[in-house]
Amino acid sequence: MIASMTGFARREATAAWGTLVCELRSVNHRFLEASLRLPDELRVAEGELRTRLAKQLRRGKVDCSINYRRPAGSAGALEIDSAALERLLGAVQLVARTMPQAAAVNALDVLRWPGVVRDESAVGDELLAAAYAVFGATLDELVAARAREGVRLRELLEQRCTGLETLVADVRARLPEVQARMRARLKERLAELAASADPERLEQELAILLQRLDVDEELERLSGHIAEVRRVIGGNEPAGRRLDFLMQELNREANTLSSKSQDLETTRSAVDMKVLIEQMREQVQNAE
Repeated sequence: MIASMTGFARREATAAWGTLVCELRSVNHRFLEASLRLPDELRVAEGELRTRLAKQLRRGKVDCSINYRRPAGSAGALEIDSAALERLLGAVQLVARTMPQAAAVNALDVLRWPGVVRDESAVGDELLAAAYAVFGATLDELVAARAREGVRLRELLEQRCTGLETLVADVRARLPEVQARMRARLKERLAELAASADPERLEQELAILLQRLDVDEELERLSGHIAEVRRVIGGNEPAGRRLDFLMQELNREANTLSSKSQDLETTRSAVDMKVLIEQMREQVQNAE
């Protein structure tokens, strides 16, 4: 079933360790591109979260944010990481020697530096497990939201396919009349230009001209591409890339039909086809 790349999901979980809020937002993109914003307590989870994301989504630009709030009134037992502090102070001294005019670093700046302070109050394993759980629930919700949007997208594409099929049928129904009119007009012109010409040769030239202007093949290929679009959007595999290719093929056939047309109504139908194909192309950009 076709899925959209657009969606949003939010989940919140609260327990003794505090509150986690996870938000996932996705928009269309050629590939899967994930951006994660995590609290310091969950930095270690980034690799696993990316892996889980890639298992369920194939395309789209995904923004993930997880916010962590400690329980009200909790007092953390803070501990200084001596090694990290020593490395930081060494870097500060190096900068001070290189840039004497640089502003001095105060103690609070040092304490805010990631890794200098270890917070022993964090419930590591329990918090990590909760983060995976809330992320998983949010991801499931996002996938469901993208699937719902995909249903709407499929309906829109189905409507455009029906419109294209109607236009192709109209052109095909007019084809005998158009071909007869073209044949009569060409015979008149050839008769004016070569009244004494060999009738058999004139018939051969007429057949060649009619073959150049024939649009039967274009109509057949248009019908075939429309049928393929219906098959793809009704399948279970990711459809975005294949649909994008099919839009190019549909547009190519509509352009050829327009260039070959010797009939005003056929030209109008070809223009209407290109309008529908362009609408489909814009919609396909959001298909996974």
